[in-house]
Amino acid sequence: MQKEYTQETAAEGVQNALSLLEGRWKLIILFHLFGGQIMRFSELERAIPKVSQKMLIQQLRQMEADGIVRRIVHHQVPPKVEYGLTDWGQALCPALDALLTWAEQR
Repeated sequence: MQKEYTQETAAEGVQNALSLLEGRWKLIILFHLFGGQIMRFSELERAIPKVSQKMLIQQLRQMEADGIVRRIVHHQVPPKVEYGLTDWGQALCPALDALLTWAEQR
């Protein structure tokens, strides 16, 4: 059942959703992980050359805490850490595709 929104609750809901995506690199990280992509930290670093290691770690940790990204640790030597989207994170794809389409109509 679809929730009924007022102007106030809709604005608040959108603000809450956008706060999950705040951050200079989060959307770029998402686009690299869409489609079930699993990437090692080093692969993400190479894919986004302008992001610092510290900022990439920070953005990934925030998205992991918010349930958008999952961190996969392989216990081996040397340690291997990979990142992928949760089902909820992957569900963002159609919304961001719609936003991209909307922006192209300008």
